[in-house]
Amino acid sequence: MSYTNKSFEELDVIDDFLINAIATDEEVGVPFCRRLLSVLLQKEIHDIRVIAQRTLPAPIPGLRGIRMDVEIEESIPNSSIPVANVYDLEPHLQQNMHIPKHNRFYQAKIDSRYLKSGETNFSKLPNLYVITITNFDPFGYDYMMYTIKNQCMELPELDYDDGLRFYYFNTNGAKGGSKEIKAMLQYIQESKESNATDSATKEVHDYVSKVKVSPEVKIEYMKFDELMAYAELKGTEIGIQKGMEQGLQQGLQQGLQQGLQQGQLDERINSILELLEEKGIISSELQEKIQSEENMDILKSWFKLATKVDSISEFISKM
Repeated sequence: MSYTNKSFEELDVIDDFLINAIATDEEVGVPFCRRLLSVLLQKEIHDIRVIAQRTLPAPIPGLRGIRMDVEIEESIPNSSIPVANVYDLEPHLQQNMHIPKHNRFYQAKIDSRYLKSGETNFSKLPNLYVITITNFDPFGYDYMMYTIKNQCMELPELDYDDGLRFYYFNTNGAKGGSKEIKAMLQYIQESKESNATDSATKEVHDYVSKVKVSPEVKIEYMKFDELMAYAELKGTEIGIQKGMEQGLQQGLQQGLQQGLQQGQLDERINSILELLEEKGIISSELQEKIQSEENMDILKSWFKLATKVDSISEFISKM
């Protein structure tokens, strides 16, 4: 995921909020995703269904779930399975994280959803394309795109078709790709009319423009204070649930208030720890210090700090 301090008017497609707003728009969401995928992957995209900001919970408590930016399911005519291809589309502006292992975890979680319990025919598993878009070079070779697939080391020519592909798009890359991909990546990074230089980017710019004039979307973004609004919302939901349970025993009003406060504390602590997990190994001492903090103002300041630092050591020195 990617977060930004830009104003609403300054948002680009690479920003998490805007790409989700466009993808979920009833009018332009599907054609926007179809055009974006067809250019980046240089292939025809058939009937698709778009789901944005989908949360996949962990299978058991204590393990980490994931939250995808945009998930796209594609159906192909005459295919033997309802969903032939799944595309996970993720902008990433945060550096200093291990993106390959991050994506390996996401891929496993996504795959687990597409086979029913007891199913033994693994050919029903759809193809999965994990698409990461960054404004930096994740591998350092100045390519605008890197395509990764599993293969046999002893026999590179062996067709090992497991249906899995990882695509890494670098909006600042110079090598590889094509003129169409380069134009689209430049527009994704800086989504202004002057960067709409061919038919595909002009079409995408029309979709972006339609969403940006929506007063509902603008109001929603005004309430979107980085991840803080999301954390507060989830904390409130957890708090209400806890409060209702406690209210049965000690009075509904008191239980709701206590549960809401504790839920907000728990969600803020979990948000801080999830951000720090992507920056290194969290020591038991640091984890205990964060989990034992009960002052919401301190937790808010630690959360903002965790979004800005590049390492665990920097977080500790500034907290």
